[in-house]
Amino acid sequence: MDPCTLFDFRSERPPLEIDQAKSLERLLEIHLESERAHGNANDAFVHRMRKIVLRAGCQPSQIRARGYTVRDASEIYDVAQAPRGQGALARMAVFERETARLFAALYPDHDDDPPDDLVHVTCTGYVAPSSAQALVARRGWHQRTRVTHAYHMGCYAALPAIRVAAGCIATAVPKRPRVDVVHTELCTLHIDPSDHAIEQIVAQSLFADGCIRYSIEREDRPRTLRCVALSERTVPDSADSIRWVMADWGMQMTLARDVPERVGKVLRPFVAELMARANLGVSDLRRVQFAVHPGGPRIIDGVRESLELDERQVTTSREVLLDYGNMSSATLPHVWKRMLDDPAIARGTPIVSLAFGPGITISGAVFTKQ
Repeated sequence: MDPCTLFDFRSERPPLEIDQAKSLERLLEIHLESERAHGNANDAFVHRMRKIVLRAGCQPSQIRARGYTVRDASEIYDVAQAPRGQGALARMAVFERETARLFAALYPDHDDDPPDDLVHVTCTGYVAPSSAQALVARRGWHQRTRVTHAYHMGCYAALPAIRVAAGCIATAVPKRPRVDVVHTELCTLHIDPSDHAIEQIVAQSLFADGCIRYSIEREDRPRTLRCVALSERTVPDSADSIRWVMADWGMQMTLARDVPERVGKVLRPFVAELMARANLGVSDLRRVQFAVHPGGPRIIDGVRESLELDERQVTTSREVLLDYGNMSSATLPHVWKRMLDDPAIARGTPIVSLAFGPGITISGAVFTKQ
């Protein structure tokens, strides 16, 4: 690929940040209230659900706090009236309203420097025209800005978004085109309080809301991450390991327990090939930093063990998971932003970025910190 540079990361945090201990209590209560609405919340059920949430849910030692976009939970999760929460239409109305607010915050009216291309990335809502298109129309950018939607790839989507941006740059008319990528992930809109399966509790205690914008150009500039290699692969016979399915009451996430093991079996040759594209060898592994999508604590552990890395090489990914939880596709750009801002990571340091999603898809990139 032709190298391109990522810069000007701007994160827009959700209006509510709830520490994980309180978030788990909230999750337990919404499941209990849903069952009470059915008249089935006996002592045995209460004991079982408390045990599941406390043992299967991501604990405060792993995630310190998570962001929630909806200020009033009863807007979607008034389970006394609707035990499964509001349906898809109501949830998408919230998604449309909140993503419009997020785009307005990321592109305030005094910012009149439109990108040549705008790539909107999400897997948590679908409305057409999108909030990206609405922004372009409202600001009168229709003669300058093309909009592309990169939807429903899940956690690894930030890396294909770079590939899309590179294609936009290659086909743009200006000599120095700028592509903006915006991630709007509202994962907390997708809870079904009546589904008490352990895998759903794991997902509901792991995912959080997140939004971030960044720009991509072909030219070098100070304080950037220069992308010099991209690669992607689907793990054979893994289609049922990670699933993200549209349902009537929120999207249903399936995350099999064997995902770290399945990824681990193919990760080392994948990373070796990816690094070779950036003129790096396996002998360079010890001097490389890793930006791993923190799909969960076991994902980071699995990457570290498979590649025999030091803990310091995955520290930033661990910190982002601890501070924010899993924000789906918005998570990895938060890791990139933190590594770019970290003075302990020297200029010129190679950064290997990895993410995993439905398929199982393994996606990777190599950056150098400029």
